[in-house]
Amino acid sequence: MNKPIIALDFASKQQVEEFLAQFSEPLFVKVGMELYFQEGPELVRSIKLQGHEVFLDLKLHDIPNTVESAMRGLAKLEVDMVNVHAAGGLEMMKAAKRGLSGSNTKLIAVTQLTSTSEEDMHEDQLVYVSLEESVLHYAKRAMQAGLDGVVCSVLEAGSIGEACGPDFLRVTPGIRPAAVSADDQKRVATPAEAQAKGSTHIVVGRAITKAGNPSESYAQIAAEWSGQS
Repeated sequence: MNKPIIALDFASKQQVEEFLAQFSEPLFVKVGMELYFQEGPELVRSIKLQGHEVFLDLKLHDIPNTVESAMRGLAKLEVDMVNVHAAGGLEMMKAAKRGLSGSNTKLIAVTQLTSTSEEDMHEDQLVYVSLEESVLHYAKRAMQAGLDGVVCSVLEAGSIGEACGPDFLRVTPGIRPAAVSADDQKRVATPAEAQAKGSTHIVVGRAITKAGNPSESYAQIAAEWSGQS
């Protein structure tokens, strides 16, 4: 069972270092746009040097040539996982894959954000199929492009696994223990629900980073995710 991925929802390197100092084990952490744009690649290198795995969550979405060039640069950071928006299209995703050629970095595509409801998708994107159909379509296109998996909600993880195979990664944000608020996420689940419904990775943020005892909260979530709670 893969480790829970901790979303480092912080604004500075100092806050990250203070958080990581509370753990005595290697972690799998997510560095998103807020943190990366504040601190840049040096922070990623520092986290990697401490022995942690890194999911660099930048959601690239641009013309194929630009994304390919950007990925060539990101490949030098030797992160464990990076992503693009599947809405960028098949050729963009293929270009992103080419940019990572020769690296061990896993490439995944965002389908629909877990903050997006079906109503939002219809009104904002003018996509009138069901949310699950849209997510499944994006997943199949990502697989066709040669990507390693997708970001999706727990609600779609099972159908994606059936359509794309058990080795196709289903990275699911919006994970909350039952007693924790959903905040700005709309399609959420508990770690146990994610495990049962076919997620291969879970991403947990504030339930750990804002907890009174982050290491204890992480241990509880990891136990529930692995089915040992």
